[in-house]
Parts: sequence; C-alpha cells; structure tokens
Amino acid sequence: MYNDLFSIGPFTIHGYGLMIGIGVMAALFTGDKRAQKRGMNGDLIYGMTIVAVVLGFMAARVLFIITEFSNFLKNPMEYITGSGFVVFGGIMGGILSVIGYCKLKKVNAVDYIDLMAPSVALAQGFGRLGCLLAGCCYGRETTSKIGIIFTHSSFAPNGVRLLPTQIMMSVGDFIIAAILFIYASKPRKKGQTTFLWLALYSIGRFFVEFFRNDYRGSIGPLSTSQFIGIWVLIAAVLGYFYLVPVFEKNKAED
Repeated sequence: MYNDLFSIGPFTIHGYGLMIGIGVMAALFTGDKRAQKRGMNGDLIYGMTIVAVVLGFMAARVLFIITEFSNFLKNPMEYITGSGFVVFGGIMGGILSVIGYCKLKKVNAVDYIDLMAPSVALAQGFGRLGCLLAGCCYGRETTSKIGIIFTHSSFAPNGVRLLPTQIMMSVGDFIIAAILFIYASKPRKKGQTTFLWLALYSIGRFFVEFFRNDYRGSIGPLSTSQFIGIWVLIAAVLGYFYLVPVFEKNKAED
C-alpha cells in the first residue's frame, strides 16, 4: 500500500490524511441531513465537528503518550512530533468536547451526541482505510490468502504477508454505522444510540486486537485497547440501562 498517493506541486496527498478528510466530510454530510430531518440545528454540527476532531485527536495523542509513558520519558520529542494515537482517547475526548460545546450553545448534548454517533462510526470506517494505506495498525504474520503484503510502509514490516486488520476494523466500523443508522431511524430514548455505539465498538475492537501485531502497550495479558475497551463496554451497558432512564426523566421535567 502507498500512503503518498500523488503530489500537486510541493504538496503531497497522503492516503491516511485523505481518508480522514473523507470520513469527516461524510460525518458532516450525514449529520447535517439527519439534523434537518429532526428539526435540530444543522449549523451546530459543523462547529461541534471541528471541536471534536481537534480535541479528539489531541486526546488520542495524550492517551497514547500515557500508555507509552516510560518510553516517552526517554525520548519526549519523538512522541510529541511523531505518530501514534489511541482511538478510545479520541472517542472520549470528542464526547467531552461536544458536551462542553453544547453547554456553551445551550443545547442538549445527549441529543447531538446521539445524532452524530452513527456518523462518527462511518467516519471511523474511512479512517481505518487510511490506516491500510499508511500500513499502521497492522496484523500478525499469516500464510492465509487473505493476507496483505506491504512494500512501502513506514510502519508495517514490508515484504511479509500480514492479516488485514485494518480492513477488519474498517468493515466492522461500517457495519456498526449501518446498525446505528437503522437503529436511530426510529424514535429512541436519550442516550440509547450513543451507548449502543460505544458497546458495539468496544466488542469489535476487543476481538480484532487479538489479530494485531503492532505493539501499543499492554496491561497483563490484554492490550491497552482491550483493557480500556472492557471498561468502556461496562460503562456503556450501565449507561444504557441506568442512565437512559435518568435522561428521560430530566427530559420530562424540562
């Protein structure tokens, strides 16, 4: 796979960045369309998306540094200027930033997070295609015919057949997005769509982690993402069954 797709003058178009950009635009388009159908403020979608993307990436980077803190202390600049993100950090950072943005705009944050959850899953699917082009988040060595061989990656070992974990995650995210779009097409209680998204993503990510081979830290026998994913899943299940009724009660009292 090639991350450097083509050049326009002195500028090089990178596959990873292009897929992230397509994902963000897809999230904006679907979020705006669904906001209009629901009588919500579509203009707010653009502002909260920008805030969520910027602060989400920052949070994903910070959590990566935390998981690699011992190595970070040895060479801080490499981790500050280099690559590496923890998606769960981006998700949590994005959610918190949207909550803050909605408070500032005096609108209900849960409504807008529910609205955007399917769109974010869609964006994640495109983002993982960017991982495929860049060669990051690569899988274990395999002799299977489904394996892929990188030849120009700065991340994955080149010339070795690897499990296509990037494709697994991309397909999984697109499936989650489809489930959420269908689920949210009918009236749902506040928070249900968001908690379903977090639960589905955590489950999918937990199992794909077994096939990955890029080291991103570990806690006991689990990868860092598996460990975080377990707690996110627990929080999502508890939220679905215990916080949703609270949101609905507050809605009735408003």
